[in-house]
Amino acid sequence: MTDPIISVDELIAYDGPIGIADVRWYLDQPTHGHFAYHAGHIPEAVYVNLEVHLSDSNGPGRHPLPTRQAFAATMEGIGFGQEQLIVAYDDRGGATAARLWWMLRDIGHDGVRVLDGGIAAWQSAGQAIETDLPTHDPATMTVRRSATRQLDRDELSSRLGAVTLLDAREPARYRGEEEPIDPVAGHIPTALSASMLDNLAEDETFLGAEQLRERFARLGVDADRDTVVYCGSGVTACHNALAMVRAGLPDPILYPGSWSDWSATGGAVALGAEPGEVASSQ
Repeated sequence: MTDPIISVDELIAYDGPIGIADVRWYLDQPTHGHFAYHAGHIPEAVYVNLEVHLSDSNGPGRHPLPTRQAFAATMEGIGFGQEQLIVAYDDRGGATAARLWWMLRDIGHDGVRVLDGGIAAWQSAGQAIETDLPTHDPATMTVRRSATRQLDRDELSSRLGAVTLLDAREPARYRGEEEPIDPVAGHIPTALSASMLDNLAEDETFLGAEQLRERFARLGVDADRDTVVYCGSGVTACHNALAMVRAGLPDPILYPGSWSDWSATGGAVALGAEPGEVASSQ
């Protein structure tokens, strides 16, 4: 399976058709990513806004997925086409870049990678950033067979206890000690705390495949049992999906609505460091 990560050196050396996506976004300052892009970005990078380009205005959770056809049309409109290798980056270890990676694979575009270490790695390698805004002609992006899987709240509820459920949020949010945005604190019963930060080294580059295999083995991930990933709103859950693919494990199933959907609709809640059990009513 192709590594979903690309290094700065590999990006510089790549000589085929390419599109570069700046996917910076911040939970506490959702509009700041656009300002960061204008202050300096990798040359020829196009800004991809999580809330505009990678989310629908209606649906379960804070960042509902658009339809595959709508998303493909969005990619075409900002100049990303099916013949390109699309490289996504951010400045948070791939936290939001992984969402674009997942969504492109969801429409059957496997030519997508996340830049290891993001814009910081680019600059640390002595590469320039620019403030010029690139112009790109519209492209063609055909919806093909998806490489991903997803489920909704009802299906997840019916399968609790029969799947390995991983929560990508920070441990304090998982335990219910804090909740900065959603209406209820805690986690989905049976979920294991699997912070996306643990996929990364100290410099916010991804751990190697063997290290990631060991991480997910400790969490009880088994290739013969479905794994479901979720987070706050279906964004950083994609980081765990990417890490599992890098580890050579089967693609997990994404719960796109994630905690923002579950907590807003009266789903059972577990608190503390333990996974909790399935409620008798489920």
